[in-house]
Amino acid sequence: MRFWPARKVFSFFSNDMAIDLGTANTVIYVKNRGVVLDQPSVVAVKASTNEVLAAGNKAKSMLGKTPESIIACRPMRDGVIANFELTESMLRYFIREVHNNRRTFVRPRMIIGVPSGITQVEKRAVEDSAKQAGAREIYTIMEPMAAAIGAGLPVEEPTGNMIVDIGGGTTEVAIISLKDVVYCKSARVGGDEMDRAIVQYVKRKYNLLIGEKTAEEVKIRIGTALLTDEARASMEIKGRDLITGVPKTVRLSDAEVFESLAEPISIIVDAVRSALENAPPELSSDLVDRGITLAGGGSQLKNLDILLSKETGLPVKSAPNPLLCVVLGAGKVLEELDFFRDALMK
Repeated sequence: MRFWPARKVFSFFSNDMAIDLGTANTVIYVKNRGVVLDQPSVVAVKASTNEVLAAGNKAKSMLGKTPESIIACRPMRDGVIANFELTESMLRYFIREVHNNRRTFVRPRMIIGVPSGITQVEKRAVEDSAKQAGAREIYTIMEPMAAAIGAGLPVEEPTGNMIVDIGGGTTEVAIISLKDVVYCKSARVGGDEMDRAIVQYVKRKYNLLIGEKTAEEVKIRIGTALLTDEARASMEIKGRDLITGVPKTVRLSDAEVFESLAEPISIIVDAVRSALENAPPELSSDLVDRGITLAGGGSQLKNLDILLSKETGLPVKSAPNPLLCVVLGAGKVLEELDFFRDALMK
């Protein structure tokens, strides 16, 4: 009779997974199956019992519209856990959904992407949350490292690879060589901060209060990091007039959105400059040829690549599937764990 090692038996029966537990979205990759879930990091619970009513898209549609008996919120803030219990509940809900509400024979191993600037306390909160949600073993990987692997950069080679990962809550700028981070700069600014900047601008200029959901739509449709000579764009937005208290509509131009985004974009540019200034000379020479790779949802802001290229003098390109780079990279590490073990956080 043939006996298999316990590790092989576990891997055969369990659905090992890689998770990008992001501020804006949670994406799950299951070994041998690929990306199986991509949902907003939002959860809705009963206020009295904390029973989960919905998570993901359904919960996001409830934001700002719930009665007192229901709490709909985003338990992640700036790339880290803001509410431990709700994060655990959301994660458990998503894992059950991935498994089609079936109980698995063996608890899965998990690789979770975390910001490079995470503290030990915040890292422990992520690990505890994953353990409570059903993980057997937990590994963490820096998001810029996972994004670089997911973007297809040759991180194992002795050459400089620069990745700028702009998520919902953080911007991670890293220079990577030989499966390790040579220098990393983390700024707690991302897509959410851009949304808040638009909300504040509209409030200040038009005395109009809009929600972050409306601001996100503005950013996606007419937001730009650099004004060019092409035709101007604008859109109508609806909100509450802060003086009269009644609903009002105003038309917002791309030039106004550009003005509102100036501060968060300048922080991102400064983070990129800081990384370049701290890069070893030999790796700097590699970057002249290889350039900068953009990843993350925030990197899709119009003309951001042109602005960064103009500010740094380096070629800038967007990664294929920028929204999925972190989870695809973590998934590749999961598939080839022995090869990429050095890339994991200690």
